[in-house]
Amino acid sequence: MSTGGDARAAERAVLRLARPYLGRLVGAGLLAAATEFAGLALMATATWLLMSAAGRPPLDQLTVAIVAVRALAISRGVFRYTERLAGHDAVLRMVTDVRAGVFAALAARRDAARQRTGDALSRLVSDVEAVQDLLLRVLVPGAAAATVGVLAVAGAAVVSLPAAGVLALGLLVAGVALPLAATALTRHAADQVAPLRGALATDAVDLTHGAADLAAFGATGHALAAADDRARRLARLERRLAATGFAVDAAGVLIAGATAGAVVVTALRGGVGGVLVGVLAVGALAAVEVALALVGAARQRTQLRAGLVRVAALLTAPETGGAGGAGTGGTGATAGGAGTAGSGARTGDGGAAPAAGATATAVGPAPHDVRFDEVTVRYRAGAAPALDRFTLDLPAGRRIAVVGPSGAGKSTLAAVLTGTVHPAEGRVTLDGADLSAYPVEELPRAVGGLLAEAYVFHATARENLLLGRPAADEAALTAATRAAGLLDWVRAQPAGWDTVVGEEGGQLSGGQRQRLALARALLAAPGVLVLDEPTEGLDPAAADAVLASALAATPAGHSVLLISHRLSGLAGLDEIVVLDAGRVVQRGRHDELVAAPGWYRDQWLLQEAAERGYLALTPRP
Repeated sequence: MSTGGDARAAERAVLRLARPYLGRLVGAGLLAAATEFAGLALMATATWLLMSAAGRPPLDQLTVAIVAVRALAISRGVFRYTERLAGHDAVLRMVTDVRAGVFAALAARRDAARQRTGDALSRLVSDVEAVQDLLLRVLVPGAAAATVGVLAVAGAAVVSLPAAGVLALGLLVAGVALPLAATALTRHAADQVAPLRGALATDAVDLTHGAADLAAFGATGHALAAADDRARRLARLERRLAATGFAVDAAGVLIAGATAGAVVVTALRGGVGGVLVGVLAVGALAAVEVALALVGAARQRTQLRAGLVRVAALLTAPETGGAGGAGTGGTGATAGGAGTAGSGARTGDGGAAPAAGATATAVGPAPHDVRFDEVTVRYRAGAAPALDRFTLDLPAGRRIAVVGPSGAGKSTLAAVLTGTVHPAEGRVTLDGADLSAYPVEELPRAVGGLLAEAYVFHATARENLLLGRPAADEAALTAATRAAGLLDWVRAQPAGWDTVVGEEGGQLSGGQRQRLALARALLAAPGVLVLDEPTEGLDPAAADAVLASALAATPAGHSVLLISHRLSGLAGLDEIVVLDAGRVVQRGRHDELVAAPGWYRDQWLLQEAAERGYLALTPRP
């Protein structure tokens, strides 16, 4: 829950982003003030015209007022239109920058594996909209109301100073006291709305995209009950806010009426004429109504606090590579890594400090040396480690496969190497410097590739591929897709490279989607290429061909860490490491492991028999 200090700091951080558009916003504020003042002047002038016309004066005495009413009515609409145009133009430009910054911050977080998709969506949509509302529904109307209130008091003072004093008092109650009361009454409930909306968005994603998994584990009822409980809590909070808002609005109406009545009584006691008394009364009503916009602005500001804090926390997070800090994780396709860490990758308990004397320098897609030194990863205190004192040398140009049963720690190993997970003990070094010491925006260019659950965007095949290397030409695209076995599919599509692949690659088969993600990783060509199950979803013959071509397409001198459940195609690698329960139980080359008793030989024989049976049943062309 955000505190007042957090909220004010968040507002300042967000408002700093508005500096490039300050001129547009000031113009929108002035136009909003002109709109409200035109409305106030219209009400006062129309009142004077109607009351004067009741006395049947000569028409020429009313001509100026008639023209003024028409001019004010037209100008009010013109001012409102231009204010909306200028305000939304500035705010939408700013929100575009904010949304891009939030997306980049979410993609760069080293704890991105823990980031829930629904909550990330809530931050990108609902929380960023809080930035828009802060400007359009709080600052602009609040500044306009304050300006018009001062002008209304000045206008009333021309007619009667005592009446102006009463009007000023009413405006202070309506524009200062009532907003403070509204803020106090709604702060507690409003601070809970944004986190609950984020949690509810997470529930929605889990219940739709995870429906099959929930059903398989018999957890659908529990998930529905939890989501329903959060929905009821959110509805209860919003009803409370609505009831409070109704009460505050009713109080505002009473204050407007009381202010107008007090102005009339004061003006009559001061000897003001009948027509001007009516003008003062209607003007007071209109002025207080404008001031009540400050109540809405205060209430809106209170409801935006939590969302603004969440946005500011992302935009102002220190971009350091240290453990626990924001950094480049595996959430999204970046310049160096084209995939996302899988669901098994979570942040460890702590991080190792950079080695004394080791200085991290700028890195790029050149060959690099990597070393795992006694790395231990635990996801929960007291739980069995996902990696247990793991040691491995991966010098430039070396190609190593990591295999083992499900849950052995293979994806955790990939997550540690890409910086998504920090080891609780031990350290990972890149060219002698601790991995966490490198600039987070540059690390994916050195270490990246195809990670578990690589994300495919609702865009064209070309756009998805270029996420790996935006400056790549068509020759490079062709080479990467050929190596991944996707080139024939691209050429068969009427739109070619511009074929839209759908949300999360929904227009592709599972194998095509995997080939697209693999092609993106090959196109990025990081110095250390991580391939986590690159042939998943492919039949055995295609899997062997794609793996061989992908390894052949890796630039000379670049190292490869291959994670696979299939043992076919690993004979040409420099070393194979067998993991079980986070520990290395076997290591060596393919022929050595097949000859020795153990998990590798047993699994090799099982897979060979299964694939021979599969190929025997496959229809021949």
